[in-house]
Amino acid sequence: MSDRPTEQSYPGERLGLPATGTGSIARPGRRAAALLIDWACAVVVSIAFFQYDPMLTLAVFAVVQMVFLPTLSGSPGHVLLGMRLTRLDGGWVGVWRPIVRTVLLVLVIPAVVWDVDQRGLHDKGAGTVLVRR
Repeated sequence: MSDRPTEQSYPGERLGLPATGTGSIARPGRRAAALLIDWACAVVVSIAFFQYDPMLTLAVFAVVQMVFLPTLSGSPGHVLLGMRLTRLDGGWVGVWRPIVRTVLLVLVIPAVVWDVDQRGLHDKGAGTVLVRR
C-alpha cells in the first residue's frame, strides 16, 4: 500500500467536501484576507491599550482566535469573509481544538505548510478544516 496522497480534482475532495459553495474548502486568498483583518484588529487594540507592543499584539491576536473560534465558529475575519471552522466530521470544534490551532498558528510555520487539501499543519494538528459558510 502506498503512502502517496490519492489524485483529486479539487481541494477537499478526499475529505468528502464539495468542490464549491457552502462546505467547500476556504481558498488561500480568502484565508489570507481574514488573517489580515484579524491581525489589523489586534494591532488597533494593541495601539489603543498598550502603545503597540508586538508581543502583546500577538497575545491579543491569539486570545481573539481562542475566544471566537469556539463561540462563532470562526475569527472575526473568518466570519466577515464567509468562512467557518469545523471538525472534519462537521461538528463543533469545542474548546481544546481552537487552543491547539492558535498555538500552532502563532508559530507561523505550521500555518504555511499545507497539504493537497489546502489545510495547514495548524488545522491538521487540531483536526479542523476551514470551510465556506
